[in-house]
Amino acid sequence: MRFPRELVEEIRSRNDIVELIGSYVNLKRAGANYSGLCPYHSEKSPSFTVFPATQSFYCFGCGAGGDAVTFVMRSENLDYPDAVELLAKRAGITITADEEKQGGISKRRIYEMNLAAAKYFRACLFDHKLGKVGMEYLAGKRGLSPAVIKHFGLGFAPDSFDSLAKHLKFLGFNDAEICAAFLGRRMEKEDRTWTNDMFRNRVIFPIINTSGDIIAFGGRVMDDSKPKYLNSSDTPGFKKSRNLFALNYAKNHCSERLILCEGYMDVIALHAAGFENAVATLGTALTSEQARMMAKYTKEVVISYDSDEAGQAATRKAVRMLSEVGLDVKILRMEGAKDPDEYIKKYGSDSFRRLIEASRTGFEFKLESTLQKYNLSVAQDKIKASAEMCEYISEEWSSAARDVYIGATAARLSISPDGLKNDVELLRRKKIKSFNEKTSQQARLGAMGVGDKINADGIKNIKAKAAEEAVIGLLLMYDEYRNAIIRGKAELSAEDFVSEFHARVFDKIISLQRENQFDFSLLGEFFNPDEMGRLQGLEQKRRMLTENGTEVFLQCVNTVKAEKEASSSQTGGVDEIERLLAKKRSLNK
Repeated sequence: MRFPRELVEEIRSRNDIVELIGSYVNLKRAGANYSGLCPYHSEKSPSFTVFPATQSFYCFGCGAGGDAVTFVMRSENLDYPDAVELLAKRAGITITADEEKQGGISKRRIYEMNLAAAKYFRACLFDHKLGKVGMEYLAGKRGLSPAVIKHFGLGFAPDSFDSLAKHLKFLGFNDAEICAAFLGRRMEKEDRTWTNDMFRNRVIFPIINTSGDIIAFGGRVMDDSKPKYLNSSDTPGFKKSRNLFALNYAKNHCSERLILCEGYMDVIALHAAGFENAVATLGTALTSEQARMMAKYTKEVVISYDSDEAGQAATRKAVRMLSEVGLDVKILRMEGAKDPDEYIKKYGSDSFRRLIEASRTGFEFKLESTLQKYNLSVAQDKIKASAEMCEYISEEWSSAARDVYIGATAARLSISPDGLKNDVELLRRKKIKSFNEKTSQQARLGAMGVGDKINADGIKNIKAKAAEEAVIGLLLMYDEYRNAIIRGKAELSAEDFVSEFHARVFDKIISLQRENQFDFSLLGEFFNPDEMGRLQGLEQKRRMLTENGTEVFLQCVNTVKAEKEASSSQTGGVDEIERLLAKKRSLNK
């Protein structure tokens, strides 16, 4: 066990779930509970419910659910130990338990090392001799004030092979830890090995998570040498796809809008100019995880990528990803500058603010980029442009928006709005028919358990699946049923389950109960947020039923055992047939 039950209970009790979730989601009282729009999927009618009585939540739309720990895991993209620690910090509780380790090195150890490295880089930058070239670049060429440099914790890695490695080893970190944190790399030559610094002769940008930990670094050269940027690879404490540069600051200023930039310097320039809602990806294209993360903090994203071909391609991809998670998307159009940093230096922050307010919608960006692809004086190209825009417009759910888009597109293409509308509606009818067919099929398969990524075994035996779900739901709810299993009053073991997922859950519930440790939150250490949501759903399903007595529990236990026995017999019969057929084939050879 990573955390004792008593500690988790104290952390939960001091983090009221309504208050916690209410800081992320606009909740409204609904009887004894609270409801709101689910932060994990796009919806118009609230299906997300918070239950104060059980300190839990569940979305009846997408199946997300759990307790305070699960909510933080899912909302902040944290694993179980980090989520518990965040809630502990929020409640003013100090955790002294041993750190969870990954690959033999704990996240906390990585974070401690990163903090030491950040202090070293900063000291080098402010050293008149060591950091002169770095300071000339940041303050001289880029025009950053000392206050901005200190605010972002910027630093400088001197042009030395192993100065940081030697410094970290002096502080007690070893070579394996330095390499695991992507601060050094192991070198070999003949019979000699040593550790070289990963970052050399670069200005350094610390990457800080929303909990305030320094989790990684980005390093930029000060000339035109390649690679221009060097970013930390994934480490035990850092995943590029799950973090955004400066979100630790922007999260407090972005309830209405986030500005998405390409690079560190653009973000820093925007923050320095008063736009503290700017963030950037970390040396990679926007990921779906980052899009979902932004959706938790804001309603609208303004994309401010470079105007070159690569930037425009990245913009098109980002528009699609951000729209898929329910965000309103706009695209900044800059003229006279290649990026926000240069634009603000040339025209000032007020001009950039007007630029944001005048930013194009996703439709306007799509229309312009489509029209630029084709020669509209050629009939065939005009037809292709029309077909591409019809495909785009057909995805819009609002009929009013579709009418506006159709009118604007028809005007630019000099064609009849009626003809364009007919094409759009034809596409929509085809898509609706396809969706209905797919939904109907999914409904049939869902009832059978097909396509269930969490419990793929459910399709093997529908009757066993239902009985197993009932047993798990009742075990989650009632201490007496857990004790009945332990004391032999109800004979059941993990081997009696058809479903591997249910067997794992049963085994963990009973193991925790034997240790007098059972608490729903403790399961979060062993199951991911999607699996925790499933368990919360099973518990909620049982709570909605009035028949949850001992007789029902024992009946479900007997059904689970009987179905496993029947399933095993059938499997044995198939195996025996296969054995006989194989023997027959061998005799015929």
